Amino acid sequence: ELKNLIPKSAVGTLSANSSNVIQLIIDAYNSLSSEVILENSKLPEGVTINYKSYCKNGVNGTGENGRKCSNISIGDEVQFEISITANKCPNKNSETIKIKPLGFTEEVEIILQFICECECQGEGIPASPKCHDGNGTFECGACRCNEGRVGRHCECSTDEVNSEDMDAYCRKENSSEICSNNGECVCGQCVCRKRDNTNEIYSGKFCECDNFNCDRSNGLICGGNGVCKCRVCECNPNYTGSACDCSLDTTSCLAVNGQICNGRGVCECGACKCTDPKFQGPTCEMCQTCLGVCAEHKECVQCRAFNKGEKKDTCAQECSHFNVTKVENRDRLPQPGQVDPLSHCKEKDVDDCWFYFTYSVSGSSEATVHVVEAPECPTGPDIIPIVAGVVAGIVLIGLALLLIWKLLMIIHDRREFAKFEKEKMNAKWDTQENPIYKSPINNFKNPNYGRKAGL
Repeated sequence: ELKNLIPKSAVGTLSANSSNVIQLIIDAYNSLSSEVILENSKLPEGVTINYKSYCKNGVNGTGENGRKCSNISIGDEVQFEISITANKCPNKNSETIKIKPLGFTEEVEIILQFICECECQGEGIPASPKCHDGNGTFECGACRCNEGRVGRHCECSTDEVNSEDMDAYCRKENSSEICSNNGECVCGQCVCRKRDNTNEIYSGKFCECDNFNCDRSNGLICGGNGVCKCRVCECNPNYTGSACDCSLDTTSCLAVNGQICNGRGVCECGACKCTDPKFQGPTCEMCQTCLGVCAEHKECVQCRAFNKGEKKDTCAQECSHFNVTKVENRDRLPQPGQVDPLSHCKEKDVDDCWFYFTYSVSGSSEATVHVVEAPECPTGPDIIPIVAGVVAGIVLIGLALLLIWKLLMIIHDRREFAKFEKEKMNAKWDTQENPIYKSPINNFKNPNYGRKAGL
């Protein structure tokens, strides 16, 4: 119940430990931000206001539901139709009503001007000249026609045509709209209504034409390059297209060589449309997969200037599209600024010599090549220094190997001698008799030695 008393509010249930407070805020924000509700200030007495909404997905609302649109997102467009009715004249001739969406500071201010009395003369003017030859009385700013006359200025006779016939004359073919809904039917003829902008005019027998509903370009009717007639642009010379936005001038398509789109495309609406898909750029001058100017003309320059190369035998047929001028040295070649555009080239010929040339195209699309008359060939190598260097290198390498071998042998001998000395110091010697040695001295004892005689 409290939610209904507080506009633009949301209600949720908080858990015992408040753990869902963030989710409640998110849900409330999504709910409030996805709904637009209009409110108005207090209405003057006797004034009523009605809303009609045209919401997303074709949902419409009237009455109280006409004040709001739900389930909308940022960027969605909704429309509200508001009608204000005065049932009686208030005390003031002017009142102000303000309308705004809830939760926003922006508002629309509507000023109501109440016309409660007609500014009429005390008496009408019979047979007024303002009523077509005096066929009515002019009162309260309008003609009250005499019997048998009709029309805004009493210009029509009911004897000549009835009101249904008059409307039929004001319909185009079988259209149900009188005067194309851009005017009113007066005596069987359409009188087109005037617009607030005096430069915008309805015209035509059935007010079917205007001069402001033509195609636009850069925000301008007919791109500022034509006149809008009956909703169709009539373009100025050198312009075409539904909005006169296509220039027939080919100046912007001219390449530096004077050709339109370098001969590789067509000029449409002041811009090059390259017919060869390999080329691109404002004048179809760039090709990412093509050879450069130098590589492209290398063989032709070689055969024309030096009578050699791959195209030597077909030079006259394939390489006659430029003029050749020989110069003494590279300093005599044209420099940037003298000829434009200019390409400086350095290429190798079949003899592995360098030749230098420039390639340029004049304004008359004539190509010219300036080439140095003598190619620069590398000199042959001096054999003696090379042989001497090789021999010296071999000798030095041999000596180095011998020295290394000698050094290794010395190191090895010293290690072996040190090892021998170490073993010698660690040896323990014992004095023993050779077991296979036999002494040359034998002792024999006479058994009779020492006995007495006669025994």
